[in-house]
Amino acid sequence: MDLQISIRTSGDVTILDLQGRATIGVDSDLLSGHLQMLIASGARKLLLNLADLRQLDSSGISAITGTCASLARQGGSLKLLRPCGRVRAVLRAIHLLDIIPTFEDEAQALASFRPQGHSAKP
Repeated sequence: MDLQISIRTSGDVTILDLQGRATIGVDSDLLSGHLQMLIASGARKLLLNLADLRQLDSSGISAITGTCASLARQGGSLKLLRPCGRVRAVLRAIHLLDIIPTFEDEAQALASFRPQGHSAKP
């Protein structure tokens, strides 16, 4: 299955739900293009939901790491949600899970973007 990307927001966090394969060629260009477009339009808090991503190669990793570095330079951040299977194995092998904050629970991931000491509840 080719890469499919759904974009949604929760507050000021932009969530990209990735499904399929982020591999060399059109798929990685699609991912890279979406990430660049979001940053250009002002998104500074990105959460990549990898639960349904089945394959990730060096071009997909490059898009993710490039976006992470770009956001960091602009005071933003990128975080990962639910990497599994081969994708988790690849990210672990290259130690990306040690560098990019990774979560198994979406609510916890979203809460991690809020400044410490602030609650979503009044």
